[in-house]
Amino acid sequence: MGSAAADIPHIPVLITPLIEACAPIRGIWLDGTFGAGGYARALLEAGADKVIGVDRDPQVLEMAAPLMARYGGQLELVAGVFSKLDEYASDLDGVVLDLGVSSMQLDQADRGFSFMKDGPLDMRMSQEGASAADLVNKASERVLADILYLYGEERASRRIARAIAKARELAPIRTTLQLAEIIEKCLPRAKPGQTHPATRSFQAIRIAVNDEYGELVAGLEAAERALKPGGQLAVVTFHSIEDRMVKRFLQARSDAGGRGSRHAPATLASEPQFTLKSRKAIGPDKSELAENPRSRSAKLRVAIRTGAAPGKTDRRAIGMPQLKGEI
Repeated sequence: MGSAAADIPHIPVLITPLIEACAPIRGIWLDGTFGAGGYARALLEAGADKVIGVDRDPQVLEMAAPLMARYGGQLELVAGVFSKLDEYASDLDGVVLDLGVSSMQLDQADRGFSFMKDGPLDMRMSQEGASAADLVNKASERVLADILYLYGEERASRRIARAIAKARELAPIRTTLQLAEIIEKCLPRAKPGQTHPATRSFQAIRIAVNDEYGELVAGLEAAERALKPGGQLAVVTFHSIEDRMVKRFLQARSDAGGRGSRHAPATLASEPQFTLKSRKAIGPDKSELAENPRSRSAKLRVAIRTGAAPGKTDRRAIGMPQLKGEI
């Protein structure tokens, strides 16, 4: 699969184990996080008859022209969100979701995703609606602290939220480096090899701005509705909260959910909606880690759709963080 990603700016993570876990690749697939098209291209090269690519980033449609020309009618693009994927297609043979922010978005300073490059504090994937600057400057200190803690697992959330509130009293926080500097002053200096002090906070704010956790739950439910019996759902996550949500959703919808647990109690009244390909997540091997360090935290989970009617989701039971106030 190396050649499939050689000339695109975003290296698709866990693509080889994904293709192997879902083989044989046939029929119509939907890539709900199209990005630079790495997964869609790999699926087509592996044997998919057609791939429907969905993305809410308008720049994606502009960048996809070469792929559209290469694959013609085999590749269809939809400007939208994967939480509504069942409105774009049905009776699918497979759905792929690669969660989080792509490296090409991080590399664009004007998108405001990165704390390493100065740019407007934006972070909107769709480039519509309230921005990160709106959130940072208008949300209450308590809500900011909850976002940083619940969405980013930042232990110093209250200290950082207090510092943000004090800083914005003097002047609005408008740029990524402004915010990163405020956060850095609240935390010990990172040692070599450690993540940047602003990593968790930027992740949390980005997730809140784009409602990524709400989108994830709705996207899993939409995939459940859109997949045909025997269709496959493959989800790649990059941090523990996302993976926990996917894991518990699939447990609750599969034969594993019949036993229940203290996190996801038994909810199946009859036939399960999914069969798990593996109870454990698939991670990167040594060669992928060496080639693409971004893959170090990635986890892949794959499940097969049964013919049972779609179920209902208890968002708290599957581990979706719950804010107490409005953003």
